[in-house]
Amino acid sequence: MALTPDEFYRHALAATDGEHRLPLSRMTGWEISPFEQDGLRVSPLRAPVLPESPRHGEDPAECSICGERDKGIWFNERWRLDRISGVGVPLVLMLYPRDHYDLADLPDEMAAELGLLGTRIVRHMQAVPHVSRAHMYRIGDGAAHLHLWFFARPEGQSQLYGSWLPVWDDLLPAYPADVADADAGLVADALLASSGGSRTPTV
Repeated sequence: MALTPDEFYRHALAATDGEHRLPLSRMTGWEISPFEQDGLRVSPLRAPVLPESPRHGEDPAECSICGERDKGIWFNERWRLDRISGVGVPLVLMLYPRDHYDLADLPDEMAAELGLLGTRIVRHMQAVPHVSRAHMYRIGDGAAHLHLWFFARPEGQSQLYGSWLPVWDDLLPAYPADVADADAGLVADALLASSGGSRTPTV
């Protein structure tokens, strides 16, 4: 059984300084870190707050993602793929179920389809010229409607390697939208060929 919230907090506090600050993470010492360790410090560790705040869309009637079920660059009856704008890396795509599901309550058939779609989206993104690697992330603390991130790492930029890529993305200037739109179209067309679906919403 996992530690209770209070037990976890006491356990973590044992590693903090007098201001409840943990040491810098090991990742900040990696050569791919976007930050130099000098001058960095960790925010104070806050005590647990229960109950946790609800995520956006816990009530499907108030879920904005559900309201955008026909927005995107590729669709089938169950899924939609959209391009995220204003990012710094060459391409960020987001895959959503068109109906209101989170990862833990996906029907088995959709979970199996998700594995194929995720693999194919990564494959098609990595086929775009000057994209070296594509990474898939699932982070579910902000919204109750499942959303999977796909980040394209630019070729030759090994400093943007690995788990720091979303942080570098947040630091970089906005990538040219017309280039990203064209590359997103390449991925959508390739997904159409590999997985069916359509470029416009289906019923």
